[in-house]
This record gives sequence, C-alpha cells and structure tokens, in this order.
Amino acid sequence: MDNALSPTVTAAMPVAAPNGSESFGTRLAALPLRNKLMMGSGLALLAAAVLAITLWSNQGDFRPVFTGLSDKDGGAVIAQLTTLGVPYRHEPGGTILVPATQVYDVRMKLASAGLPKGSTVGFELMDKTSIGQTQFNERLNFQRGLEGELTRTITALADVADARVHLAMPQQNGFFREQQKPSASVMLTLRGGRTLDRAQIAGIVHLVSASVPELAPKAVSVLDQTGALLSNTTDNGNGLDSQQLQYKQQIEANINKRIYELLEPVVGRENLRATVTADVDFSQIESTAEEYKPNQGQNLTAAVRSSQTNESQNGTPALPTGVPGAATNQPPVPATAPITGASAPLQTAGGTPGNNSSRREAVTNYELDKTVRVVRNATGTVKRLNAAVVLNHRSSTDPKGKVNSVPVPQEELDKLTALVKETMGFSQERGDSLKIVSAPFMVDKQDSADVPLWKQPVVLDMLRASIVPLALVAVALIAVFGMVRPAIRAANPPPPAPAEDKDAEGNELHAVVDDENQLPALGHGGLPALEAPLTNDKLERARLLARENPIAVANIMRSWMTGEAA
Repeated sequence: MDNALSPTVTAAMPVAAPNGSESFGTRLAALPLRNKLMMGSGLALLAAAVLAITLWSNQGDFRPVFTGLSDKDGGAVIAQLTTLGVPYRHEPGGTILVPATQVYDVRMKLASAGLPKGSTVGFELMDKTSIGQTQFNERLNFQRGLEGELTRTITALADVADARVHLAMPQQNGFFREQQKPSASVMLTLRGGRTLDRAQIAGIVHLVSASVPELAPKAVSVLDQTGALLSNTTDNGNGLDSQQLQYKQQIEANINKRIYELLEPVVGRENLRATVTADVDFSQIESTAEEYKPNQGQNLTAAVRSSQTNESQNGTPALPTGVPGAATNQPPVPATAPITGASAPLQTAGGTPGNNSSRREAVTNYELDKTVRVVRNATGTVKRLNAAVVLNHRSSTDPKGKVNSVPVPQEELDKLTALVKETMGFSQERGDSLKIVSAPFMVDKQDSADVPLWKQPVVLDMLRASIVPLALVAVALIAVFGMVRPAIRAANPPPPAPAEDKDAEGNELHAVVDDENQLPALGHGGLPALEAPLTNDKLERARLLARENPIAVANIMRSWMTGEAA
C-alpha cells in the first residue's frame, strides 16, 4: 500500500516552531507599558492586602487596660499611649484596650505618670498653696478634699459604681448657742442588679459621721441613683421602721417560698401564683408583779423572821398579924375545913399576904412567800397569717385531638390545702386564713416577628467581624486574577498553531507524516473514498446460517484453520 500511495505524496513546506530561547524577563520587557503598569500595580496591591491581613490577625489579642474612664481621663491616657508608641483601641464606655502582652507594663507606666487622675480630688488639693490664699479658700479646699476622700472610700465598695458626697459645714462663731451642726448627703450609683442591705447603709452613715467633727449620724442622708432615701429610719405609711418592715417582708417571703417549693412539683412551674401577708406585732410590753402567799403545806415549817419576849412582875411583902408572941412568929398553917360542924379552934397569930402581879409578852414574826415577776413580751410576734394561692387550669386532650382547659378537682384542692397549711404553720387559734382556688391563666399572645437571617444580631456581628478580612481577601484576588495574571499571560503567548497546507487540488491536509511528503486526500488521485455500509446484511446472513446449520459453519471454520478444502 505504501507503493500505491508514494506516487501521490507531494512535498510540504516545513512549519516553523516558536522560538523558546527567549527568557521570561526579555518577554516581560517587551510588553507594552500598559501591561507593565497593570502588573506592577497588582503586585503592590497584593502585597498591601497580605500585610493588612497579617496585621489584622495580630490585632485580635487585645485586653482592656482601663474601663469606665471619663472623657478627660481617657484623652490623657490615649495621649500618653501615643507618646509611648503603644497600639490601642478605644471602645464605648471609657474602655481602652492594648495588646495582651503589654497590659501590665502599660499600667505601670501610666501609673508612674499619674494617670488616670480621676475626676475626684482628695487632700492633694492641700499640697498646692498660693501666697494670697485666704482663710475661706483654705477652708473650701479642705472641704473639697474631705469630700473627695470620702467619695474614694465609698466607691471602693463592691456594689457601688460611683458616689458623690456633699458636706454642709457651717462656719463656727464664738457664741455657743448660735452654732449650727454640720450635715452631709451621699449620692450612690449602684451597679446593675446590686442592692445594699441595712448593715452596709449603716456603715456608710457611720463612716461619714465619724469623718466630720460634731456630725451626728441622723444628719447623714444616703440616696441611690433613683432618688430613693436609703437611710430613712421610719415608714410613715405602716408605722414601722425600715428594719421592722424588712423583717415582715422576710417572713412573708420565706412562707411564700415554702409554698412554691411544695406545689411546683405537683402543678408545674408556671401554673402557680401565691401571696402571703403577715400581721406582725412589734409592740413591747413589760410588767412587774409582787405576790405574797402564806406558807402552804404540812411539811413546810414556818420561817421565823424575829421573836421578842417581855416579862414583868410587881408585888408587896406580907405583914404580920394575930396575937403577938411566939405563935405569931411561926409560919402559918394551911387551913383545913372542919370535918364536923363544930366550930374551929382559935388560930395562931400570923401575917397578912402581900399583893403580887406578873406580865409576859411574846411577839414572833414569820417570813411570808413573796414572788416578783417581770414579764417582757417578745417583739416581732406573728399575730396572723393570710395566704392566697391560685392554680392554673389543666390541659386535657379529647379523642378528637382538641385541647381543653379543665379546672383542678375539688378533692385535689382539699389535699393541697392541707399540705399548704402544714408548710406555712397554720394556726386556727391565731385566726390564720388560707384560700386555694383554680382559675385559668390569661396568656398574652405575642406575634413573633420573623426576622430575616441577615438581620439577626448574631449574623450582623459575624458580618462586622469578617467584613474587613473578606474585603482584604477580595482585593488580593482582584490583584492576582485581574492585574497580575493577564500580564503574565501576555508575557507567555501560546505556541502558534500548525499551518494549514493545501494540495494542488485545494483539499486540506488531515495527516502529517515524519517526512516532508504530503499525503493526498482520499477520493482523489485514483483511490476511492471509503464509505461505511448503511446496513450489515452479510453479518446478519452469517448469523442466520450459524443458527440454522451449525454443522456446516463448523466445517467451514475447521477448513479455514487447517487450510484444507471443506
């Protein structure tokens, strides 16, 4: 076949290959000025974007060095940081941030420079004295310094964010009766969600009163940022002082808490409302009683307190009587009655008896039982408790799937009433009352506004945080693909396509061989063009023959393989 084709092969012109010996720099130098400027600008923009991204990534670790600074102190701190060459950020609320690795160094450097000075001045005002300073100015500076020192001390409390102290110190004169007592007012700005108890308020009052001579604690007023008087000692509405009112509220809150802790596991957290009112007696009554009772009991002997006995005797001696003689000097014989009725014989002479009298007095004093009783009633006694509890209706679903509201059964209400009575210390003798009812709770339907995704706060914060790095990345991509890459492509043009040669008869060349000869096109010069058959009839007939007469086909195949005639 090669011999048949060789007469028709014609010579072709050689195709010039592109010159690859030129370097990239040479081709780059041959570019137009416009492409050179575009490439240089793209490289510069890419380098700037990479540098900005690097700096932005390094600026993430910033820590606050000071918070809550005033505008004056914030400006002074920023000026000092600029002088020191320390990068910083200024956020709302008087917060200044510096790199985390320099926080403590910056604080020490600013402290050595006396920053932040703060808007409150203390006794450092007394350090600066002028020659022409009057006594009034000196007294005024002392008052300002004292107010500043008290403010600094009060703001050191954990719950106090800011404070202001106003002192009213009248000038004293030589007349004692006309002297006015000083007074003070304290304005407190508490931190969010913080409150001061009675002990803390009393401590502030005592601090201010002890710092000013002759300032009584009653002359100190303490207010919060809402204007409420914290140092009030009386409550004209209830007749109770603040401490008694706080005690009453604590009793009510404790009982209310116990009711919630008991019923919430039964009815649910949001299905319960309870309130308790306590009637507390703060009256103080003191009584003294003395009781005298006689000694009682058989085994108890009387206690003798004192005993006194007086004895006296008065008498005259007997005078002699009768016939004088020896018989007269004889002692008298006792008289005897005559046995018979005969007359008695004559008695001898004797003496007449004398007059004798005696007196005896005995006085005995006994101790009586004496009882001295002092009764002082306790203050803060609960006189009566009133409690009211409301339970929400329960939700039930019928067989059709409809949700209905059903009240709590009365039997269950009675059981819950008994439980609440036990937990609150119910006393029928004291007159306590308790009422538990079931009622449906009204829930306000709030239409939930469908906020688009791009308007949600989380998405907005994410976009604000990522907008700068995304913009820098976009600038870098534009610089690479829009400026640098076209210039590089212009410096490296693609290889030229092979020349389309045509033979003498005008036909295109479809195959190129290694030699310089050109193959003629098929269908011209003696070789017919090959056409694919439209249908494969011979193949179909062969398949039909193999199916109908397989033995004949096998013999034909054997003859082809052996080379013998069938």
